[in-house]
Formats: sequence, C-alpha cells, structure tokens
Amino acid sequence: MKILVTGGAGYIGSHIVKALGEKGHNVIVYDNLSYGHDWALLSGQLIKGDLADKDRLSSVFEKERFDAVIHMAALIVVDESVREPLRYYRNNLVNTINLIETCTTYHVKRFIFSSTAAVYGIPDEVPVTEKAPLAPINPYGASKVMVEHVLRDTAASHDFHYAALRYFNVAGADPLARIGQARKDATHLITVSLRTALGMRECLNIFGTDYPTSDGTCIRDYIHVDDLSEAHLLALEYLMSGSESRIYNCGYGHGYSVREVVDKVKQVTGIDLPVRNTERRLGDPPMLVADATRLKKELCWVPKCDDLEYIIKTAWEWEKKLHSHEKVLLKH
Repeated sequence: MKILVTGGAGYIGSHIVKALGEKGHNVIVYDNLSYGHDWALLSGQLIKGDLADKDRLSSVFEKERFDAVIHMAALIVVDESVREPLRYYRNNLVNTINLIETCTTYHVKRFIFSSTAAVYGIPDEVPVTEKAPLAPINPYGASKVMVEHVLRDTAASHDFHYAALRYFNVAGADPLARIGQARKDATHLITVSLRTALGMRECLNIFGTDYPTSDGTCIRDYIHVDDLSEAHLLALEYLMSGSESRIYNCGYGHGYSVREVVDKVKQVTGIDLPVRNTERRLGDPPMLVADATRLKKELCWVPKCDDLEYIIKTAWEWEKKLHSHEKVLLKH
C-alpha cells in the first residue's frame, strides 16, 4: 500500500516508517523537520512540508493517491503547551483539520491518529480503559481530545474510518541503534536519565517523592517504540479490512515508579548518576497505567519488548551512538 506518514522523521514516526518499509509498503513521509531528521528515515521518501500549507498538501495528495494516512506530526511537550496554548491548538488541532479535510477531498478513507494517555488527565481508576472519562489537564491533552472529536464527527458524515492510538510512555530505540530519540529538549524520564549518565545534564530531578505509591514517586507504563510501531501496523490492517473506527490504549498494563526506572538506568549503564528530589509538578497523576485488553483482543497485538531492562538497554546504546558522532546533530 501507499502510506502517508506525517511527522515520520521524528522519534516514533521514524520507527513506524521502518516497520512499514520492512513490510514492503510504499511510504511517503511529510515532515517540516522542525523536530525530525532526514537521516532517521530507514525507508520511504521524504517530502518536506508543513501541514499548515494546504496547497502543498493538496498537491501531494493529488500526485500520490494514498491508501491510508498515519498522522504523527504534533507538538508534545506538556509544560510548553501550558505556556503556549494557541501554538498547540494551531498545530495539533487546526493543522490536523487541514489534513483530515484533504483526506476527505481526495477520498483517503483510512486514518491512524497518534493520540495520548494525556486525554485522561488524572484518572479515577487505574489501569485506565478506553471508556474512562476524557478530562485533560493541559492544552496538549485537550488538543488531542479535540482531534478525536473531529475524527468521530468526520467518520459519521463521510466514508472515513480511523483508529486513534492513545500512547502511554513511549521509550527505547531500534535494537540495532540506527534510530532513536534525537530531540535535544527531550523530557521523557528514560532519555533524561541516560543523558544525565552521559554527563550532559548536571543531575536528574525527581518531581515529587510523596505520592501514594510504593516509594512515593509516580508510576508510569513504559512501552517500547517497536511494540508501539507494531500496533500501528495492526491498526492499518484492521482498517484496510473494512472495519469500523476504533480507539486503542497502547501500553503494557503495568508500571514502574520513577525510582525503579532510575535504579534500572544505574544498573544498565553502570553509572551512579546524580539525582535530586524536587517539588511535584502540577498535574502529574500518581499512577498512569494502560488497560490494553482491547488492543490485544481485537488486533491480536502481542508485545515482544515488555522488559524495562531491554527498553533501557536499547535507549542506552542509541544515546551513546548519538552523542559520539559529531555528524549526528541534535535539533531543538
């Protein structure tokens, strides 16, 4: 199939492009490279462009005639979204509407959307099912909820079917260390911990040590990026079979505390990285763990990388490679 992947030169997008290429699909990546890297594409063709440019989008759709779209392009930093909400709504919502509208114009009927566990806010029950109330506590999460509503309403009025995949904490890297997280301002715990171990940061901050958890730190569900990529391929097969629109949580169904992750990072790297306990961050839920039963049952998803040590090892090998090669420059 011919698949358009927006944001396909970014961290998660590049792993999905890799997986699509390995399956023999014809992949076109549409990315403005604001956070992505052309060298991260192990498959497919790059078209540099912005989703705000509707004329360029239309010309690409007119020429390529896609079978499906996987939409990865988004701004994702929570605290930044609080400081710059209009930028997030413009990019994550308005630009996505541009893309969806272009899909309907050119009769592209299958759409996979990169959503997030941030749509749940601070959930009342954990693990979280897809039926949990949507109560985002920041503009990032709110922008994703709004897109899900747009997708729902578009599907009700057009021959258009979608799968919205709500990611939990994505981590890890390609096991051959060809691609991985390459944002200079990455905020995810495992990446920040490893960069602290490499001496790129003065110390690692633990935000809050008085949560109602086993060791007082937040618990999160970490999913390896390759397992997440596989979920996208299964969702694509599901939609191409003529199935109806669906929403899926993407996580392993169990979590690790911040301290457990840091201890495992120390074990894997052999480095006793400096850690500093600081105040809680506003809006951090004590525990956020996925109930991924629907993904496993309906799409027959079987995770292959559900091991914290493996997740950290793949990320560690990538970080060491990334920061030892001068030609691989971090952006933003």
